[in-house]
Amino acid sequence: MTRTAQGNGDQMTPGGQANHGIRHVAVVIPAHNEEQHLERALTAVRHAADRVESEVPDVAVQVVVVLDGCTDRSPAVAADAAAGDPRCVLLSANFGSVGKSRQAGVRAALENAGGPAQSGAPADPMRGIWLANTDADSCVPGHWLLRQLELAAGGTDVVLGTVQPDPHGMHHELLARWHARHASTENHPHVYGANLGVRASSYLAAGGFPGVDFDEDQALVARLRRSGARIVATDTTRVLTSGRTAGRAPQGFAAYLLALARP
Repeated sequence: MTRTAQGNGDQMTPGGQANHGIRHVAVVIPAHNEEQHLERALTAVRHAADRVESEVPDVAVQVVVVLDGCTDRSPAVAADAAAGDPRCVLLSANFGSVGKSRQAGVRAALENAGGPAQSGAPADPMRGIWLANTDADSCVPGHWLLRQLELAAGGTDVVLGTVQPDPHGMHHELLARWHARHASTENHPHVYGANLGVRASSYLAAGGFPGVDFDEDQALVARLRRSGARIVATDTTRVLTSGRTAGRAPQGFAAYLLALARP
């Protein structure tokens, strides 16, 4: 579930929020049968977007939700949450793949931002677009996007954030095992799709998310490392994610928690 990530330390210029070089932020959220969590996830992301628009008004924000093969009320929940909010874009798909869902979400985000959506395109315009990724069962903090913009101000290309399982409904022993194995610190060694930000130019140069059913986040970060992207691993953007052990993606976070729960 996790893989070592090299961090360069937190860097930002004075007044970084106003001098970050980012003109557009896109939040990409894949969703498959997440009717129980999706409303909270979207509310949290929209609050983070509100903070950007309030404190950094020169940055546009959009939210792309990819509804992949949903057979529950997720589309209706997403439509209700997005009603009246022009920042929200809903995509319907039938990939059955979190990697392909993230690919499609990023492609739509770049098209909506007025930029190319394929590898090999001119990189310079893409330096001004930031791709923030999270999950439909997760809840980002209000400063989530602002902090990523601060790090981008110092030249960071990739932000690897931490996650914390929601203790509600989790057995205390499983939660203790999690914390014993996942110290939330700066320069941490973990990769989570629920808390991952990347500059669009770096994303395209590395080849983007692979169209796989699991570990697409780890594969992307491995590509980014090979491409020479500047990576920061930080605990300052910690995301609350579901502590369930029956998940939607094979070998995903829930499967990891299930394995951790076993003696």
